Amino acid sequence: MPESDRGRVLLGIARDAIADPSGPRTPRDWDHEWLREWAATFVTLRDASGDLRGCIGTVDAHRPLGDDVAHNAHAAAYRDPRFGAVDSRERPTLGVEVSVLTPRVALVAKSEAEAIASLRPGEDGVVFEYRDQHATFLPQVWENLPDALAFLSELRRKARLPPRFWHDDVRLWRYRVEKHA
Repeated sequence: MPESDRGRVLLGIARDAIADPSGPRTPRDWDHEWLREWAATFVTLRDASGDLRGCIGTVDAHRPLGDDVAHNAHAAAYRDPRFGAVDSRERPTLGVEVSVLTPRVALVAKSEAEAIASLRPGEDGVVFEYRDQHATFLPQVWENLPDALAFLSELRRKARLPPRFWHDDVRLWRYRVEKHA
């Protein structure tokens, strides 16, 4: 199936999940085989002015693609702790973006400088982990943070660590996304 058709299907699933505040019905028996393949996704919502309104996702695949999109879309609309629940007046004007993640791959770096040198701005989504603290940024975040040091600093801040924190126990992974909006 062409990527544009995949995008229409995935965006339709996300919008259907947002339309029902009681929650999406999952698991489902999806019409397309590719929707039954396990995948990790993020769903990003933007209000009418383009401001972030919700973003929830999974980094590692643990359910079928269709179910993951439905679950994450509903969670972005109704359970993102940074925002109140989307109301019925907002739903029609929400911008919806679905990102399907590739499996993450370890990014080996023994120092902040090595990590920065290894990053591919505009391409890499990054997972930062230090013991129990972790955070991720989708590749789309590079649009607002094009400098690798700033990107990594904000990612550490998101993980509730100092912006220039580094330790031998830091673990990094990269992934890419197939983005549909």
